[in-house]
Amino acid sequence: MPLRNPAELPANLPSGQRLLGLDVGSKTIGLALSDVTLTIASPLETLKRTRFGDDAERLVRLIEEFAVGALVIGLPINMDGSEGRRCQSVRAFTDNLMARIDIDICFWDERLSTLAAERMLIEADLSRRRRGQLIDKAAAAYILQGALDFIAKGAAGSDGDKP
Repeated sequence: MPLRNPAELPANLPSGQRLLGLDVGSKTIGLALSDVTLTIASPLETLKRTRFGDDAERLVRLIEEFAVGALVIGLPINMDGSEGRRCQSVRAFTDNLMARIDIDICFWDERLSTLAAERMLIEADLSRRRRGQLIDKAAAAYILQGALDFIAKGAAGSDGDKP
């Protein structure tokens, strides 16, 4: 399936399907799941990265289990808007995933997502150890919620800027 603009996802998403948000790191992949109304993102789990084939198989199982119709993948753009090695790595992961999984995918600018998620977990008064356990899936939820909010603005008829 093609890479899409986030605004195109609802029109191409079968009824009752969800979005899965991914925060792809070098050691882990944080996952978050939307509700079927595409309103709320909830942290799902954190996958420990192994071989790509194993990671892709686990994602396929989750896509089937949770009736996921599209993926929102965080793109770690630099603060100045340029793309560095982390972006190249996420794009390569996405290209490899698209070769194995027939699903729509969009990128979402994830600048400051980990910082925002960390701040939220600190405000929840969680220990450093517990924050470390939750940060990746919390960042994935933050990324996915940003995309969901953008989609909702488009459905409401606003002209919001494309991420």
